[in-house]
This record gives sequence, structure tokens and C-alpha cells, in this order.
Amino acid sequence: MSATVPDWLGTALASTGAGMPKHAAKLLIAELADQRSFARGGFAFSSPAFDNGEELDPCFTADEEDAVAPPLEWSAPPPGAQEIVIIVQDADANGDTPTLHWAVWGLPGQKGKLLEGEAPPRVGKNAKHNSEWLLPEPPQDDEPHRYVFQIFALDLPMTVMPGAKMADLIQSMKGQVTAANILTATYKREEWEDEEGDDE
Repeated sequence: MSATVPDWLGTALASTGAGMPKHAAKLLIAELADQRSFARGGFAFSSPAFDNGEELDPCFTADEEDAVAPPLEWSAPPPGAQEIVIIVQDADANGDTPTLHWAVWGLPGQKGKLLEGEAPPRVGKNAKHNSEWLLPEPPQDDEPHRYVFQIFALDLPMTVMPGAKMADLIQSMKGQVTAANILTATYKREEWEDEEGDDE
């Protein structure tokens, strides 16, 4: 994988005004998509819970009990799309690579959405080897981490089974991406102040 961020991806990431994420060049979209497929045919990706570049509500993170994945929506992909895949990575994760938070597929190749906390048709292993939404939990002293939600429209259905690893997904997706886009959210953990005595 190239260590250079493609111009089309760099422009999209820079549109949030937060600078370039640490692992931008290693995001899956940098490997599987290109300038031709990015936002092809007006393919758009959004969330009712946050605008591009905005902070995630704690109810989608490890800082709240019963937290769930955020709602997501996408427009109709170009004609011929057979399946939608969603990948979420922490592009500012500590270490040498982005942290995989969510891998979702099995979604019809058409306009659609996932409701807040909805269980997707198929989910792969995240960085903790669980088949679920990995709750964002950046180190408390870190600057805001950027979580890049990546959506792909494929021209063939995925053949991998639920619980698949990232490497299997990549192998199945290579050469099949007809359109792609991103949606970025940030999150920074706040220090909880000791409020003992406030109830007295």
C-alpha cells in the first residue's frame, strides 16, 4: 500500500478542516477506490447523528453504557451495483495502522440506511476480534481521533461469511468497487471531574 495519500482522498479528508489524519494513506478506501470511483454518480454518505467532521455523541462510544453504532444513510449507487460495504477505521489510532471498528456488508446495492443500533446483515471481525461495532475509546490525553466511515458499492456480491477478517474482505472487494465515499467523525475523551460533595 502506498505511503502517499491520493489527491482525491486528501481533498475529501481536508474538507473537514481538521488536517490530515495520521493513517490517511493506510485507510482501506485508499487501497480499493480511486479518483474515478470516489463519489461516482453522486454517491453520497451521511448520518442523521452528525455532519461530516463533527464529533460523535458519547452514546456511540465507550464513554456511555448501552452505547450503539450511529445511524447511517447513503444515496443510490451507480447502476449495476450489487452490494454495499461499510468499513469504519480510526485514522489517528496509536500504532502503525488504522484501527478497524466496524466491517459491514450484505447490504443491497441501492439507496439505503442503517438505523441507530441496527444489526447489519453481515459483520466482520473488528480490531478486538469481535463481530460488532467497536466502541471508540481513544486515550484520554490524545487529541481528537478521526473515525473515517467508508462506503463502497460493489459490482458483484461478497462471498465471505459473517465473522470474516479484514484480509478476507479486502481480497473479495479488490477490483469490484464501482463507487465509494467517506464520512468523518471525531471523538476526544473528556476528563471526568471528581464531583464528590456536590450532593451535600
